[in-house]
Amino acid sequence: MSHRSMLQLRLLTWDVKDTLLRLRHPVGENYSAAARVHEVHVQPEALNKSFHQAYKTQSKHFPNYGLSQGLSSKQLTGVHEDRLLATIAESLYQEFCSAQNWELLPGARETLRQCHQLGIRMAVISNFDQRLEKILSHCNLRHHFEFVLTSEEAGFAKPDQRIFQKALHISGVAPHQAAHVGDNYVKDYRAARDVGMHSFLLTRAGRANNWELQVPKQHVLPSLTHLLSQRLLERSTPQHLRFS
Repeated sequence: MSHRSMLQLRLLTWDVKDTLLRLRHPVGENYSAAARVHEVHVQPEALNKSFHQAYKTQSKHFPNYGLSQGLSSKQLTGVHEDRLLATIAESLYQEFCSAQNWELLPGARETLRQCHQLGIRMAVISNFDQRLEKILSHCNLRHHFEFVLTSEEAGFAKPDQRIFQKALHISGVAPHQAAHVGDNYVKDYRAARDVGMHSFLLTRAGRANNWELQVPKQHVLPSLTHLLSQRLLERSTPQHLRFS
């Protein structure tokens, strides 16, 4: 896009998991370690497989943490029939917020810092529960964002357009003056565009990309630093950025 046709960007929203942060270890390893504290021994590989199967089933029957059924993410975590398992579940629920369980994706901190220096307003739109605020704080990222909007708080999960519309309402920014960054074609890239926002798609090495022909190359980020190093965002005024 030429300089003449550049748009002023007033808001940049971010997905978090696998865009800015990722788990340091597979879920099964964390669960196995927590169980060993209580002298319960289970192989990490088995737990990892079981977790993903259970999460898929739970998400089908209780979408967005069971909010529409009057549940919460914490209630869905607990196992009430067994006191020991409930104790382990509670421990895991709390420890999930620890910075020790998370690591930043390459370039995340620097990219956020530079966007902040450019004067751009930033926020989070994430399919996550209420713990995300703590996770971002413990990882020293929360100060970059004006607000953090989770699907549990919003009542809608991406790709539902309403979670993006709520973020735009909170910020008071028109869709065409906002952009979203995420790693999922349907839930991030396509969903943001469906409400009239711009969007960028972060790719992962080694992942099959069946959307390649549907996403213009200038919207694809091989890395987070690509957002700035390729001049996708350029200074316009102290409070506004140009979008190319």
